[in-house]
Amino acid sequence: MYLGTQLFTDSEYEQRLTKVRELMDRQGLSAIIVTDPANIFYLIGYNAWSFYTPQMLFVPIEGDMVFYAREMDAHGAHRTTWLPEEQIVGYPESYVHRPHVHPFDWVAWSLRQRHAIAPASRGGSVGLEMDSHFFSPKAYRALHNAIPEWKLVDNFELVNWVRSVKSEAEVQLMRQAGMVCSEAMRAAIDTIDVGVRQCDAAAAISQAQITGTPDYGGDYPAIVPMMPTGAAADTPHLTWHQGTFTEDEAVVVELTGAHSRYHCPLARTVSLGTPNKDLDYVAKATAEGLNNVLEAIKPGVATRELASTWNWTLAKYGLEKPSRLGYSIGIGYPPDWGERTISIRSEDETILETNMTFHIVCGMWMDNYGFELSESVRVSPTGVECFTSFPRELIQK
Repeated sequence: MYLGTQLFTDSEYEQRLTKVRELMDRQGLSAIIVTDPANIFYLIGYNAWSFYTPQMLFVPIEGDMVFYAREMDAHGAHRTTWLPEEQIVGYPESYVHRPHVHPFDWVAWSLRQRHAIAPASRGGSVGLEMDSHFFSPKAYRALHNAIPEWKLVDNFELVNWVRSVKSEAEVQLMRQAGMVCSEAMRAAIDTIDVGVRQCDAAAAISQAQITGTPDYGGDYPAIVPMMPTGAAADTPHLTWHQGTFTEDEAVVVELTGAHSRYHCPLARTVSLGTPNKDLDYVAKATAEGLNNVLEAIKPGVATRELASTWNWTLAKYGLEKPSRLGYSIGIGYPPDWGERTISIRSEDETILETNMTFHIVCGMWMDNYGFELSESVRVSPTGVECFTSFPRELIQK
């Protein structure tokens, strides 16, 4: 019996599975094996820090799904998932972190016992999440050796693509994550100052991320706060250390609000003192570019057009940004809050649809300094909805 608070209606979960199976049918797949914890959460609501050991959701084109996890995790999985207990199976503890066996050796045997082998009518093609952070070469080898009649193929982020268009209920959770994000960014801006230790600023941010608001508590984020500072701000993914912030340096802050596993990231840059002319110049160009991109967002627009708008704006200032401008967001588990599908760049032909959600990342990593400005947004029926409302400018303290 399901004992938790179900985030979505039975109907919504049914619609998700239907869309997944429709895409499976178009790809000629008789089943898929889902190992990305975000995709497992999306389909069955399961939510626990158990993804560091192998787990999978077996999704056949017809019939019941089966969720496999470590025995101690499977025992309580019914507390977060709507899946019936008879469709939750735990593999023995003796298979955990052993050099010569893998949990999927046992899982493959169990699938045979359940007669969940792909039908020959579809050529035995079973789709795998080949780019999942949680599907190892050893896991692949276990399945390949144990069930040789399966044709194991890449499903090309099948579930991730279904996730790219959000339901109204998901959008509401992202709005709530945006409120948590706003609290975390306010904590960052209030705390960062000359003489403050970087680790103390990170602690203040983390507390705000988890505390959230009186109405919407925060979840643990898929990525920790990032704070590249001073000359080190020329690279985006540095975190913090125990040193203090100093006068006349800029601090790039990229963080997220997370609520019920939905993420709303945001980046701003704080200048401790008067910014130098190069930083000020890049900040103005970046802000103009972001505003132009936001004005261009609406259903029916190709993502490459957003990239083009951004690139033309930067070109006016004699600047360029080689990396992508943004990506699809939603559910997130460590180590990433992105969906690994749509990227906003010149060669992406994806057409924007209502209720797609993105992190637009206008990060400029120069030589010995950097500036970052971002927004998490929803494609609305008439344009764009931003999930937060911080000023799009260099913040001076």
